[in-house]
Amino acid sequence: MVEGDKRVREALVTALIRLGAAVAFAPLLRSADAALRAAAVEAMQAMPQQSLPLLPRLLADPDPDVRIMAAEVVRAQPAERATELLTHALEMEPHPNVCAAAVDVLAELGTPDAAPVLRTVAARFGSDPFLPFAISAALARIGSERR
Repeated sequence: MVEGDKRVREALVTALIRLGAAVAFAPLLRSADAALRAAAVEAMQAMPQQSLPLLPRLLADPDPDVRIMAAEVVRAQPAERATELLTHALEMEPHPNVCAAAVDVLAELGTPDAAPVLRTVAARFGSDPFLPFAISAALARIGSERR
């Protein structure tokens, strides 16, 4: 968190990835430094198995920015696991930007199992023109048979 030299920071990140130290990156998701947050997301994505146990807590973090970053980390998970994590998070998510981040990932990785929750979120945020549109596109992409 305090290293200022970009090359040294990159070496530290690489070493921690090789060690499988996903837990070291989780606190960096709340950093004020955008480059540090991005590095943390990329590092955690590079360690999907080690990041997996951290994701439920991160997706429920009180800070919506952390939840958005956590949704990006989920992008490295297998489709079924990503769908499970994000649909669970979406069930109670009050922040439209967090929902949008989760929908974006589900549009790429989601399975048809996400359809019922996505429809519920679209109804919950019906007055927001973007979310229902994004959810409609995600549903079309994941092949959402009625469930």
